[in-house]
Amino acid sequence: MEKWFIEVKKADFDAIAEKFHVSPVVARLLRNRDMMTDEEIALFLNGTPKDLHDPFLMQDMQTGVELMANFIQEGKRIRIIGDYDIDGVCSSFILQKGLGYVSGICREQEKDNKVFVPDVVIPHRMKDGYGLNDRLIAEAAEDGVEVIITCDNGIAASGQIAYAKELGMQVIVTDHHEVPYEEVEETRRYVLPPADAVIDPHRVDCKYPFKGICGGVVAYKFVQALFAYVIEQRIVKAMPDAIAVLEECFAFAAFATVGDVMELNGENHIIVKYGLKAIASCANAGLQALIEQCGLKDKELTPYHIGFVLGPCFNASGRLDSADRVLELLQATSKREAMSIAAELKELNLQRQELTQKGLEDAVAMVEAQCDGNGGKPDDVIVVYLPHVHESLAGIIAGKLRERFCRPVFVLTDGEEGIKGSGRSIDTYHMYEEMTKIKDIFTKYGGHKLAAGLSLPMGSAEMFRKQINAVSNLTEEDFVEKVMIDVPMPIDYVSKELLDQMALLEPYGNGNKKPLFAQKGVLFEHGTILGKGGNVVKGRVKSPQGTAFEAIYFGDGAAFLQNIGKCGGFVNIVYTPEENTYRGMTKIQIGIKHIQFAGEETT
Repeated sequence: MEKWFIEVKKADFDAIAEKFHVSPVVARLLRNRDMMTDEEIALFLNGTPKDLHDPFLMQDMQTGVELMANFIQEGKRIRIIGDYDIDGVCSSFILQKGLGYVSGICREQEKDNKVFVPDVVIPHRMKDGYGLNDRLIAEAAEDGVEVIITCDNGIAASGQIAYAKELGMQVIVTDHHEVPYEEVEETRRYVLPPADAVIDPHRVDCKYPFKGICGGVVAYKFVQALFAYVIEQRIVKAMPDAIAVLEECFAFAAFATVGDVMELNGENHIIVKYGLKAIASCANAGLQALIEQCGLKDKELTPYHIGFVLGPCFNASGRLDSADRVLELLQATSKREAMSIAAELKELNLQRQELTQKGLEDAVAMVEAQCDGNGGKPDDVIVVYLPHVHESLAGIIAGKLRERFCRPVFVLTDGEEGIKGSGRSIDTYHMYEEMTKIKDIFTKYGGHKLAAGLSLPMGSAEMFRKQINAVSNLTEEDFVEKVMIDVPMPIDYVSKELLDQMALLEPYGNGNKKPLFAQKGVLFEHGTILGKGGNVVKGRVKSPQGTAFEAIYFGDGAAFLQNIGKCGGFVNIVYTPEENTYRGMTKIQIGIKHIQFAGEETT
């Protein structure tokens, strides 16, 4: 079920259009993306990497880089501990690249073999779970590690970091997740880990202006700040390859931003806009091998390619095997080695897709069975327990269930030491805060508004389902998919000039969706079903004024044409105008995103 709404944010669209040399339609699109001031609009349209915020605005950044510079000079053994997802692996590589570069220069400059290059440990999804644990800390101590720096984790690891401190290690945390808190007399008391430096834009006392960056960007900012500090303090005499190293790190920060589904507004929009070009031209042999293996060589990369083609190959390694293999890909020094690992990761992703589909089918059957016993409706918060599904697939299945049932979803499965689970949420449900209401049930949990991970004692799946639903304040209105239309605009206004103007808003992604337009009473004709699964329909749409464009719809092709036949072809559509290039010819086509057939109620 869905309802259509028109964005009604007000502004002087003509004045914005004149000031920034855009059409009034684009001015309205900018306002719909919550850009209120001239500065915000200028940054979105014209911002470059030079406009990114100063990394030293982050709380503890100065302290962190001073400590790290000293650790490197003193020859201390440094270990980077990351995570097994896209953001965690990219963050780990960024820190290893940046810290390794400074370590190498110090080693060569001082002719000192005691300067060590930092190593990296990626937790194993099944053995370790997310983030730091006591085993990783004890292992670091046994290996003679004197300094741990985290990336994409650590903010919720107070106990583990305290343990590391007891063992004599020093710890720097770089993270981007929510800071844990306790409710004390209706007041939140935020709990920071006892690290030597805690760098996380979500700290209450952090003055960094943009909070929505991923772990990879925090790591990139740390490397930026470290480079600036060692030059300013004359710790190194020269950094001849610093620009190239930073450009490579920037490419992976952009990759991580898309892979971790961060909102593409503020400085994230700049990072991804310029980062896509950096990814395409990046000198990293492993990344280029994966691009080639996935058939994307010489193609213009988009967030779609990162999120749905390349990124899943990163994740597949951490899901079905070890994320160490991805790190090995990024560290590869020859094309032959890189191509071999890239092919392996691509094959792993195909296996992951097959396992995911089977798990999804089982999950849907379980939810539908719950509906049968619950008056035809699922629980407000869907909890599915699939003990035999690979725990690494829980998050993917949860995301697909959320899309299907428009509810927050937790998928649980059996881990090595209890139940493990992942959650994916809807906009009206803050997953981390809702879990905090029943935090005593978990052995471990963490996350943010739209996604979370958890561990439970064996046998407590049903208890969790009951408790998480008992504290929910969701209403039926929250379960209705809201289709937000940017502009009600006849297809007669679609033109090459409009598409060129809309290109100023790219890249599109989470937080910067493709613009949606709408028109009533369009005639759809000449429909043909394409695709192996019959899930593509091509045809033509014609406005009442006679303007016609080729059109494409993705969905159940047979049902679509059956409904078209019943209503005589007249439909209301929500659409995005697009350019389609086929055999060297480029035409404008209408991408139909939502449709109402004549006779259906229009909201």
